[in-house]
Amino acid sequence: MIVKRTVCLLFLLLGVFSFAFAELAILAEGEASEPDGNKVNITITPAEGSSIYIIQKSENSGEWVPVLETRKLVFSTNITNDIPTQFKVIALDENRSVVGETFSESIVTEAMWFNVNRTNRFIALILISGIILYYITRAKKNKKIYLRPVAGLQAFEEAVGRATEMGRSVLFVPGIMDLDQVETISGLIILGHVAKMTARYEAELNVPVSRSLVMESGRETVQSSYISEGRPDLFSSDMVHYYTDDQFAFAAAVDGIMLREKPAAVFLQGKFFAESLIMAETGNSIGAIQIAGTGSPSQIPFFVTACDYTLIGEEFFAASAYLGDDPKLLGSIKGQDIAKAILMACLGLGILFETFNLHFFKNLFLGS
Repeated sequence: MIVKRTVCLLFLLLGVFSFAFAELAILAEGEASEPDGNKVNITITPAEGSSIYIIQKSENSGEWVPVLETRKLVFSTNITNDIPTQFKVIALDENRSVVGETFSESIVTEAMWFNVNRTNRFIALILISGIILYYITRAKKNKKIYLRPVAGLQAFEEAVGRATEMGRSVLFVPGIMDLDQVETISGLIILGHVAKMTARYEAELNVPVSRSLVMESGRETVQSSYISEGRPDLFSSDMVHYYTDDQFAFAAAVDGIMLREKPAAVFLQGKFFAESLIMAETGNSIGAIQIAGTGSPSQIPFFVTACDYTLIGEEFFAASAYLGDDPKLLGSIKGQDIAKAILMACLGLGILFETFNLHFFKNLFLGS
């Protein structure tokens, strides 16, 4: 028993003396679990009397760059991946006198090829992409793809037919913004489908715009639609005409067209702001059938109030898929709807499990 105590005392004294006379050292190790790869853990072995440590680094044996000044012996920092980096520590005492200086071995870090912490996102991406591709393949094989009917889209042909029967024009306004807005592009796509209907029924089409680029794009779109319907003779470049870039001046011009020509059908499809209600109320006052569509949440209430039909949000962006027969568009819409249904089911299950304090389902969706 006395021998054991003596041995333990000797080892304890050896540890104390080794710490008291330890040489200053610095160890730099890459963080193995870091997906980005650029995190380095620094461990300092202190020298006798040292309390402050100035850390510097050098990339590719270049100049030394200050990293930080610290009293900690263990900390982390970031470096540039794939570049050899060396660290230097300068130890100071409380009077900021240099006690010692030493260098670490060069270290090179690299990012992971696959971040295992985001496996759940990868699985979700594969699942959603697979669903969309599956329905695109079904659509290409001429299999029936059911899409929820949208009343506003089904009323397009009715509105153009009504204008033809009454001998009045069809007014189409593709918003007031330029081609850098996705709503404007969606409005021009819808214009192409409406132009096909007016060419088929020989109805007059009037498209006022507030941007010069939209005018040129609109003319190309309408001309292509009339050619595809075999009626290039009915097309005129004056169908799409420019008024002004000014917001309310353009709204006044459109209202003037409505009051003078009294179109039987009015399409307001695109990006709108405060002028939306002015146009919609004027169209309502002349008794026109109005179909609006926009991705601007703030304008949807005004269109719902003053128009007969309104394409809300995604209905507006999916209009080209509904109105056309492109299997890629139909399959994409169907696949997205199925993916949304799966996400809604997961959301419901998550709420249910969390209500009963079961967290395993939530943890499946957590990642760095």
